[in-house]
Amino acid sequence: MKGIFPTDRFQATSTPFYYYDTDLLRKTLDVIKAETDKYDNFVVHYAVKANANPDILKLIALAGFGADCVSGGEIQAALEAGFSGEKIVYAGVGKSDWEIKLGLENSIFCFNVESIAELGVINQLASELGRQANICIRINPDVGAHTHANITTGLAENKFGIAMDDMEQVIDRAEEMSHVRFVGLHFHIGSQILDMGDFEALCNRINELQERLERRHVKIENINVGGGLGINYSHPNREPMADFASYFNTYAKKLRLRDGQHVHFELGRAVVAQCGSLISRVLYVKQGKAKQFAILDAGMTDLIRPALYQAYHKIENLSSEEPLETYDVVGPICESSDVFAKAIDLNRCHRGDLIAIRSAGAYGEIMASQYNCRKLPVGYTKEKI
Repeated sequence: MKGIFPTDRFQATSTPFYYYDTDLLRKTLDVIKAETDKYDNFVVHYAVKANANPDILKLIALAGFGADCVSGGEIQAALEAGFSGEKIVYAGVGKSDWEIKLGLENSIFCFNVESIAELGVINQLASELGRQANICIRINPDVGAHTHANITTGLAENKFGIAMDDMEQVIDRAEEMSHVRFVGLHFHIGSQILDMGDFEALCNRINELQERLERRHVKIENINVGGGLGINYSHPNREPMADFASYFNTYAKKLRLRDGQHVHFELGRAVVAQCGSLISRVLYVKQGKAKQFAILDAGMTDLIRPALYQAYHKIENLSSEEPLETYDVVGPICESSDVFAKAIDLNRCHRGDLIAIRSAGAYGEIMASQYNCRKLPVGYTKEKI
């Protein structure tokens, strides 16, 4: 659906760059709000690691959502974009002292704690600042997810979270500390999950753990289930939004909540992926011995997901309506892995044609690098291009 792109304005813009369809982003945020409003106790924090473009963050903050951060830099970006500290949650296995202090000084909602060692440091720093830190214990639920091995986070072999066997010990330790307040449990099993059965399995595990804690008279105020909801990379026009209704309904039906409990979600990819595209130009069409290459001015420095995860992105030629031909779509980086797709059909390509790499709003611009001394791509919203 090439008509969704303002190609006339693209012609005067230096490539490569990211283009964000803010109309679609606003519609997505409206749908998320409508779905969560069905349930009195559902709270959404946008996962900043997916995309920290300032204009994107401002739109999400204005819509009233919270922020899920995994670094001090993300906390700072969220605050600058208008997220209030009381809506920020902070996770990560390696929080440094300055990052913890930044969270404390801005009275963030909670720290998702991933080790006993970290718990002690938060307590010490909070004491030094005369503060009390809200903490959720991140539990590794040993629940697998049907997704790429590099983006699973809930297995016992992963570095994230505290083992279930250690849960009571860590909670007991937290309740002995005078400058931390235990407010809940945190979980996250992975990313780009499309099988609702994976989320059901997490609900079942949470239900088991709640019953275990209740036998010890431990009350849980907040349950943070993380994020992980996937999108349709193959058909971004047909399915421009994730299946939010099924996702939230799964938790509403399968989690056995107690009175007054709140459920927190940390959605990232599902919020922003479909609204973003990487726009590039064809530098050369090269005829190899056995295949044809479309060589772009964008490379793995601009969008690393295909090289890192073997990820699929739909690719479209915005400039051509000519018959389809088969290409390997590659970038200019001096690496054999700098390939966006192999043996795909595109309308016949010519030097200068505009190419859109779709569904790139999440883990695209934010993961860009300057390898080969390349410039970082600029991110433009629909209003500002």
